[in-house]
Amino acid sequence: MLPLRSLLPLSIVVLLGCLTEVLPAGLLLGMSADFDVSPATAGHLVTGYAITTALTAIPLTALISRLPRKAVLLALVLGFAVTNFVIAVSPWYSVVLVARIASGAITGVMWSLVAVYAMRIAPPALSGRALAVVMAGTPLGFAVGVPAGTALGDLVGWRWSFALMGAVAVPLFAWVAAVVPPVAPEPAARRLGVRAALTVPRMGAVLAMVLGFSLAHNTVYTYLGPVLAGFGRQSLLSTALLVFGGAAVAGILVVGGALDRFPRGVPALCAVTAAVAVALVQVSDGEPSRLLPAMALWGLAFGGAPTAFQAVTAMIAGRTADAAQSLTIASWNGAVAGGAALGGLVLDTVPGALVWTSAALMALPLLSAVRLGVGRERLLSAPHPDPVGSPSSGDVPQGDPTHPR
Repeated sequence: MLPLRSLLPLSIVVLLGCLTEVLPAGLLLGMSADFDVSPATAGHLVTGYAITTALTAIPLTALISRLPRKAVLLALVLGFAVTNFVIAVSPWYSVVLVARIASGAITGVMWSLVAVYAMRIAPPALSGRALAVVMAGTPLGFAVGVPAGTALGDLVGWRWSFALMGAVAVPLFAWVAAVVPPVAPEPAARRLGVRAALTVPRMGAVLAMVLGFSLAHNTVYTYLGPVLAGFGRQSLLSTALLVFGGAAVAGILVVGGALDRFPRGVPALCAVTAAVAVALVQVSDGEPSRLLPAMALWGLAFGGAPTAFQAVTAMIAGRTADAAQSLTIASWNGAVAGGAALGGLVLDTVPGALVWTSAALMALPLLSAVRLGVGRERLLSAPHPDPVGSPSSGDVPQGDPTHPR
């Protein structure tokens, strides 16, 4: 049985991290006006965050790997509270930028920590479903949190959106402290780092899959507004994003039911579905009856993809799970910035090729999924394989009473 009592607060931590990351994109015009900077300069609050997450996920995850996991988790929630409150009250753009950079570093550790945490407090046979429950916070953030936060910012000012996120973190801290069980860190004698993670069989294929999917997705998603404007349908942007977010919630529910049985097949299906959906967006010509179903299909594929990638990473990483998750997070966030840069270049030079470029790039995660090995579903489904051949059961230290066996 899933330990929902412990998983639900972790899901809210993920929701808070997602909102902290993406909400400023909907508030940039108000922020740029308030700080008297250009929208492009205000955009550094988004890109700086993503780049920081990509650069710091690996070293910070390695640094905290020797610490008690629950203490680190509580510190991350406290960090979200402090940085969002600072952003809400600071009159200086430079201070807000520093707070955003700090938030980016916190988020990089959070993604790595929460994925492993969820899979360790759940029964091994249900680890994929546990991860899906926790990661449901991400599509919920896109579907509900971002539109609500943007509307709040438009109604009473962008600062209140950040103040609300800081306020949510306070009771969340108490909730996590009360119900989430402690998880011991890996003993120093058995702790393995990034180099060991990179030598795990098929880890390169997993990272290529993550990088390719995020790059392909963000190449066009970042510029969905201009794409719809090209169809003369810019007014449909908010509706399209709402449909995308709602379908993403459904996507993670679908993935949660299939991931434990088909861990290799699910990422491949996400890539194929996303490629088809993006192509359908292009051929819809902005006609709502065709565009919105295409956005729903795209959201369905996107909603399950990050969870599938993190689950496969954990399943093959064994004792390198922490380091491997940090590699996955770095790859994903690096591709967020790379996709935005590539999409901008294509949009400036050959705008008609933007959507097709994204669809073509989806071939990379699909080929990488195939490289994981046909017929290896049972191997990948092993809850905690050991990449170095030890008889131990993987990431969970022997005798750890917090992990059900």
